[in-house]
Amino acid sequence: MLHNVAAVLLDGVHPFELGVVCEVFGLDRSDAGLPVYDFAVVSAEGRSLTTHVPGLSLSTPYGLDRLEEADLIALPAGSDFSVREYPPALLDALVRAVERGARVLSVCSGVFVLGAAGLLDGRRCAGHWQHAEELTRRFPRATVEPDVLYVDEDPVITSAGTAAGIDACLHLVRKEQGPEVANAIARRMVVPPHRDGGQAQFVDRPLPAAPCDTVGEVLAWMERNLHEEVTVEQLAERAHMSPRTFARRFQQETGTTPYRWILRQRVLLAQRLLEATDETVDAIAGRTGFGNAAALRHQFVRTVGVTPQAYRRTFRGPEAA
Repeated sequence: MLHNVAAVLLDGVHPFELGVVCEVFGLDRSDAGLPVYDFAVVSAEGRSLTTHVPGLSLSTPYGLDRLEEADLIALPAGSDFSVREYPPALLDALVRAVERGARVLSVCSGVFVLGAAGLLDGRRCAGHWQHAEELTRRFPRATVEPDVLYVDEDPVITSAGTAAGIDACLHLVRKEQGPEVANAIARRMVVPPHRDGGQAQFVDRPLPAAPCDTVGEVLAWMERNLHEEVTVEQLAERAHMSPRTFARRFQQETGTTPYRWILRQRVLLAQRLLEATDETVDAIAGRTGFGNAAALRHQFVRTVGVTPQAYRRTFRGPEAA
């Protein structure tokens, strides 16, 4: 159950990352029929704290005792989080929360707080790519995923940079309260309703170098025609390049190969259809270019970790499957 949410303040907190948590869980959107969370910002170091923005400080009446009743404890990023020490009382409170069944969620460098509490041991975790090396050094018993947006190792959820924190929060809302609620919150925030945690944080050249870049045009065509069986040679011809040049340019702009890109997009489309429609797995396999349910199931399990039917049950309830 996701109802009671607390965000933890530490000295040097980044207001934007704190704002991510406040925006998803702290606003009253009951006028749109959305759930209202019992939300509080909690101080771990006195009632008034500095931020990394000069001249801006924050105060709150809530202390660590407020964490004892939280279903979710969020840890925003902050300055020097990768090297500083944390209040033992906070670390103990986080461990107790997980032991009683609560979830903890970090945004960017907030992951270092979870590591200091020992909650990353034996778990996969995400963090900003700039922190990956230090995260691995400080917490060798964790498995750091340096390229992904977020990792859900329930009850520990970790995310990369600022925008990835939004993705992780919406993922949790989607998981607990369904795609309709998550999508409605995303619409109010004017952000994408669903970016999968396994998506890359960044690529070598995320935007085309010029408006006439034909790789971008081919990407758009591929996304519109996921049901089509295509080869690199056919895509290269569409881009007016040699296959070798096209493959190199594609890797530079997307961070992956054409095959892996289209496979990932097909799985993402299958996820959306499983969440939002009553179509059979066979029908979804046809629409997404997998051809048959067995092929879809194979790739879906490899990518998402569960079968399509199990995924649908998670997001839409047992009756949907």
